Amino acid sequence: MSTEPLITATSTGPMSDSSRPCVSRRQPVRAARHQRDLVALLAEPAGRGPLRRDAQRNRELLVAAAREVFGEKGLDAPLEEIARRAGVAIGTLYSRFPTRMDLVEAAFGGLLDRWAGEAEQALKADDPWDGLVELIMRTCELQTIDRGMTELCTSALPDAPGLRAARERVGEVCEKVLARAHDAGVLRPDFGLDDLAFAIAAITRAAPLGDWRRHLTFLLDGIRPQDT
Repeated sequence: MSTEPLITATSTGPMSDSSRPCVSRRQPVRAARHQRDLVALLAEPAGRGPLRRDAQRNRELLVAAAREVFGEKGLDAPLEEIARRAGVAIGTLYSRFPTRMDLVEAAFGGLLDRWAGEAEQALKADDPWDGLVELIMRTCELQTIDRGMTELCTSALPDAPGLRAARERVGEVCEKVLARAHDAGVLRPDFGLDDLAFAIAAITRAAPLGDWRRHLTFLLDGIRPQDT
């Protein structure tokens, strides 16, 4: 997945007289002030200072559209389609999210945090096996309906430390859930975190072929100790 800047500056020279904003002397002062404010808004760097109401609204629309498009088509989905669904110009997307990964982080950061919170609920289950099954089931449900989430869970994320940290938090919780199941003797002792990741990836990627829940039951039977 590319993390190249979405837009680059191509000119550093002064504006020509023909390209400068022109305000007539007859134009009311209020209109001139509005024009200057508009120019300042468009030039405002992403992520600096509080956003104006319309800019905040555009940002929310872009994040919601990105969740939909990335979920349907993956993290390399066309950014133009995201802007189109949000109902804004592609330049608005560029001004708010300078890189693709900035947009990915905005779209999925909250979802990863919620996933981590749900994973922690598995530690509170009375039965360690039930907690593990619930964790696996919830993770598979999340990834089978969201292609972007699936790719996010298997990407290196070198340019998204926030997403990487949230994913690592999920991994730490999963290790605790597995350890709890091992201690209770309800999980094969040789089944670890890497095995869990491969199992979930296999289930979710094969989901379009049929009823993934049915195949998950076979997997769950296979990771129980042989004498249970």
